[in-house]
Amino acid sequence: MNKMTMGLATAAFALSASPLMAADDSCQPVRFAEVGWTDITATTALTTEVLEAMGYKTRIDTVSVPIAYSGMKNGDFDVFLGNWMPSMASISDPYVERGEVERLGANLEGAKYTLAVPQYVYDAGVTSVADLDENAERFSHQLHGIEAGNDGNEMIQQMIDDDAFGLEDWQLVDSSEAGMLAELKARVPDEQWMVFLGWEPHPMNTNFDMAYLEGADDYFGPDLGGATVYTNTRAGYTEACPNVGNLLNNLSFTLEMENQLMGAIMEEGTDPRQAAKAYLQEHPEVLDGWLEGVTTKAGEPALPAVKAALSIEG
Repeated sequence: MNKMTMGLATAAFALSASPLMAADDSCQPVRFAEVGWTDITATTALTTEVLEAMGYKTRIDTVSVPIAYSGMKNGDFDVFLGNWMPSMASISDPYVERGEVERLGANLEGAKYTLAVPQYVYDAGVTSVADLDENAERFSHQLHGIEAGNDGNEMIQQMIDDDAFGLEDWQLVDSSEAGMLAELKARVPDEQWMVFLGWEPHPMNTNFDMAYLEGADDYFGPDLGGATVYTNTRAGYTEACPNVGNLLNNLSFTLEMENQLMGAIMEEGTDPRQAAKAYLQEHPEVLDGWLEGVTTKAGEPALPAVKAALSIEG
């Protein structure tokens, strides 16, 4: 090959490669909005661990939910992993409907948020909110919530105000998440009865043998206050950054996974990224689905590269 031919070939390669290289460079850092909820802290940590093992830079900013959405609209953030639906519909839907934010697939299904009891209370026959008032004395006419003004507390208070299920003479006990769980922990050894605000994912689901009560659909929603969590991106992001988009579309978390990670972060004080890395090292099988059709930033198959970066054998 003469010098002219080599020069033309080099120029042709540069022209063909430069759009890909430019797009690749423009896709980092991958900028995450994170809203300070431990479950989203955990899933964001998992995702950034994988992205950095793929060769991308990442950035995480902790902001309020409204700022997360206005930031995606304005191009300040690329990704938000915490679109809880339907409870966040009033905030997120307008952005999605205007085409300013894209709602990708669900990354978590089966979340819940409603009244709960220890399993021994459930086994004794209290399986629904309709069973509470006939056992009022054993519960001391008390419904235990978390901090005053929390939406779950407001739903409980509305049940009392409406005299739903005969709860008119019951009392909402305002406390805090930590205070409520401390009270539960104190009661469980002697099998004392207690009804409290429960939700999943949360470490309480693995720390306590507990059950959720049926029947409060009019207040907490169907399926035990059921929720699905979606991945959101700024408009056009997955088209501009298809490789990162493939990862985001593949992401799927489980309640067990998030309960375990939240426990490490909240109760053991583990740094979220360290907790995420440890989880991936213990459960490398999750990477198989997440990294299907995904490459590193350099264009190599992502799965072996990520495993190598995270010191995962095999």
